[in-house]
Amino acid sequence: MGDAWRLIGQSLSGRLLLLTILYVMITQVLIFMPSVGRYYRSLLDEHIETAQIAILPFTEPGGSQLSAALRRELLLRAGAAAVVLKRADQSELYLKDELPRRIDLVIDLRKSNLLREIYLAMDCIFDRGDRVLRIVSPTRIPGAQTVEVILDEAPIHARLIDYAGNVFFVAVLISLAIALLVFLSLYFVFVRPMGLLTRAMIVFRDNPEDPGRIVAPSNRRDEIGLAERELAAMQRDLYGFLQQKGRLAALGSAVAKIQHDLRNILASAQLASDRLSTIDDPVVQRLTPRLVASLDRAVALATNTLRYGRADEHPLERRRLAVAPLVSEAAEAGISEKSLERAVTWTSDVPEDLEIDADAEQLYRIVMNLVRNAAEALGARGGAIVVAGRRRGRHVQIDVEDNGPGIPENVRARLFQPFATSARPGGSGLGLAIARDLARAHGGDVTLVSTGPRGTIFRIDIPDREET
Repeated sequence: MGDAWRLIGQSLSGRLLLLTILYVMITQVLIFMPSVGRYYRSLLDEHIETAQIAILPFTEPGGSQLSAALRRELLLRAGAAAVVLKRADQSELYLKDELPRRIDLVIDLRKSNLLREIYLAMDCIFDRGDRVLRIVSPTRIPGAQTVEVILDEAPIHARLIDYAGNVFFVAVLISLAIALLVFLSLYFVFVRPMGLLTRAMIVFRDNPEDPGRIVAPSNRRDEIGLAERELAAMQRDLYGFLQQKGRLAALGSAVAKIQHDLRNILASAQLASDRLSTIDDPVVQRLTPRLVASLDRAVALATNTLRYGRADEHPLERRRLAVAPLVSEAAEAGISEKSLERAVTWTSDVPEDLEIDADAEQLYRIVMNLVRNAAEALGARGGAIVVAGRRRGRHVQIDVEDNGPGIPENVRARLFQPFATSARPGGSGLGLAIARDLARAHGGDVTLVSTGPRGTIFRIDIPDREET
């Protein structure tokens, strides 16, 4: 029994049933009490009317000649022990036998209202019914002002108990019927669909990589239907993310297997580049430092290839550094020889005195990725790239702007998702995703400011470290 009650109290449907019964019962009580109060008043009025009829013959001319036995019989049928008729100049007393020795309760119907009637009715119900009442009421007997009836409470108590019991029984039946109807309505409209949604989430959580566990939304147009559709969309997105992360993990595993051989190949290329530095050709002397720097970065990138997929970026080594030299180096590395052949140019609008609190290597990768994306976006027709920097309070903002054709509408929703935005041959689709993750590691972000036929602007926002 305890387990069943605990189940009802802890389940949504059980609580709904209990609350529905409670609220309907409260409503019935609010109806029950005025009904009992009004019935109690009607019983008092009935006794007043009966008593007035009983003494009416004695108020007429010649009434004094009627026998005492007739008076007792009439008062007995009226249920009254005594009746007092008050006139302006005198009072008339009509006794059945003798006047009661005590009066337990005086009820003045001239000052009655609903709340007092309810109170008197409840008082009568919970009393034993052995009191003597004195009821005062206006009268319609000519020449009289009020009539007072003295009677035993027992008959009124018995009839009121009987009436209250019947009303309470009917109220309970109505309450249960209404509660059941309300409960069933709410259960099938709200509770059952919510239960299905809950079970769908539990089933999907057990194996989110199973597409068969994605909830199938119904055709409902209300809030439940909206919740079903949003849950289905969320589960599909989560399933896609898990599939994508699985591919990233597989890619990281494959890269780890070829990493050793790739580093050996790059090491051999470094040895060859060192030999080139001994050649006196001016062109070779000009290109060799750039080739050596590129090979050094290639070795570092080979060691940390696609760390985004493996999530093992080295800890930040933040320091104050000048932005302009770093931007120049990253922009030159980001614009390939093919881009230069397509007349892709870049200019810097970064103040020479602008400093930033950041990890130099990671900021370099952020700027290089954005510049490389901008150069690729310009395509075969070429164009211009502008890198601008400025300080806004504790934040340094670096904008990378191109005058290309803009980003297509269908690409913008997944712009920063890995493998989702690369449309060029050989692209990995990781540039923007890596740039955003590196910026967020600094407490900042990379955002798309604007895009359209006149070009695209990406913004790097890096805040200074909190002072400790």
